[in-house]
Amino acid sequence: MKIGFIGLGNMGAPMAANLAKAGHEVTGFDMAPVEVAGVTRAASAAEAARGADVVVTMLPNGQILRAVAAEVIPAMTAGAALVDCSTVDVDSARAVAADAEAAGLLPVDAPVSGGIGGAAAGTLTFMAGGSEAAFDKARPLFDIMGQKAVHCGDAGAGQAAKICNNMILGVTMIATCEAFALADKLGLDRQKMFDVVSTSSGYSWTMNAYCPAPGVGPQSPADNGYKPGFAAELMLKDLRLSQQAAGSADADTPMGQLAEALYARFVEDEDGKGMDFSAMLPRFEKRGRS
Repeated sequence: MKIGFIGLGNMGAPMAANLAKAGHEVTGFDMAPVEVAGVTRAASAAEAARGADVVVTMLPNGQILRAVAAEVIPAMTAGAALVDCSTVDVDSARAVAADAEAAGLLPVDAPVSGGIGGAAAGTLTFMAGGSEAAFDKARPLFDIMGQKAVHCGDAGAGQAAKICNNMILGVTMIATCEAFALADKLGLDRQKMFDVVSTSSGYSWTMNAYCPAPGVGPQSPADNGYKPGFAAELMLKDLRLSQQAAGSADADTPMGQLAEALYARFVEDEDGKGMDFSAMLPRFEKRGRS
């Protein structure tokens, strides 16, 4: 297929490279002067989108997504798919989908899970919203860039799934870090703590696959000085999206609200910016009960 790829940052660049490596004709655009193996660079987003069978976007927020969509939708050919892999607010996803459908396009909101490592390895999980026809057109690309794609429902459903998933992730990481800090103060060995919790009712992804305690469990950012696999400021972004969605839907999410407040303090008032989101553990280690 002929593919336009808008947004060649830490996630977009390896995703675009994997599509090119698989034999697709990929034309990319980014505001930064980046070069991606196998990807032809366009002078504008509209140029990258012109004549493409599928346009993929990977952008920082809903406002930028709306602006890019306003530029690329008029340049696209009816019947082409507009696949947004950004993590943005549900309202922006649905607004862009409505504009794309009105232009005769097939919109898909398909945020991802798996981070930079998953983007490079082609093992991302895609959570997709849109029509069956749109999902079917995008599916071959999902198979190249990822290991799993789930069609979650109509427009906006992919973003809803991502926001709910990451609200769980943020809350669970805080609880895991709190528990390790408490175990330390109670004199419990961290390895023993891991051996118990990882095989009992406290089992979670943040404990078993992404343990925030260095030297315990599988390799994680904790073993690399908390250099980010998933940065704390990105977790804060997703938690804010979850609370924005909760407000719009009139949903009671007190744990999500508290997690947002804790990550905001960690990123904006403490030393969390630029650290992995699991660096909450050394934060709790240094604090007493207040």
